[in-house]
Amino acid sequence: MRRDIQPNERAFSTKEVAEEVGIATPTVRKYGQILERNGYEFLKDGDRRIFVQSDVGALIALRDTEKPLDDTAKDLVEQQRERLKVPDETDISLPDTYENVESLPYDPNQLKDVLRVVVNELAATREMNVQLKSDMAQLKTTVSRLQQDHHAISSSIGNAAQKTNVKIENLTKQQKAQYETLIQQEKEHYEELLQQEQHRSEQLQNEMKSMREEQIKEWREQNDFNKRLEEAIQHRPKGKWSGLLSIFKK
Repeated sequence: MRRDIQPNERAFSTKEVAEEVGIATPTVRKYGQILERNGYEFLKDGDRRIFVQSDVGALIALRDTEKPLDDTAKDLVEQQRERLKVPDETDISLPDTYENVESLPYDPNQLKDVLRVVVNELAATREMNVQLKSDMAQLKTTVSRLQQDHHAISSSIGNAAQKTNVKIENLTKQQKAQYETLIQQEKEHYEELLQQEQHRSEQLQNEMKSMREEQIKEWREQNDFNKRLEEAIQHRPKGKWSGLLSIFKK
């Protein structure tokens, strides 16, 4: 039997424990089964487990352990057994006000004052519980808002990264197109220069050919002239040309 439960200690449901520890509800059930399998004792309402603060600490230990879960569960069971080693008859200490019933005042006015103090304490406790519930609701709202903001930021970052990748791809395509255009322009310019050079070469060759043909023509004409002159000299009377030849000899 559990003897480590404090008076008026808060009890947690499985769902509340899951939110408190920050794990899923099935994980809470799984950890509870592991603890019970190794000898841990839970408060039960039928088959339903009722968790107190020490049980929450045990679940946190299982959540954060780096050892095998069964090994950690055995350590937690041993710790629980140490807490439960108390005498069967335990004196329950009561507040000083209620330690001895006989010490309660019999004066109705004094009794009203005591009851008024008790009522005020209960009202303060109730108000504190309401405030705690309000704080928890605000905390849940804040956590939910943070999760939504995180999701929105993640989506924004993903969209920005996607847009950046698209821009990089477009710039790469543009750069590739410009590079290909530049290469094509250079190629066309080179081909144009090559054609111009070929045209100049053909013109030069034609001019050289024309000059050679002109020179050959002149050589032929000169050769024909020389032949005619030689024939004319050979067929003229010798005496007539002897004086002329003598001039060249001089």
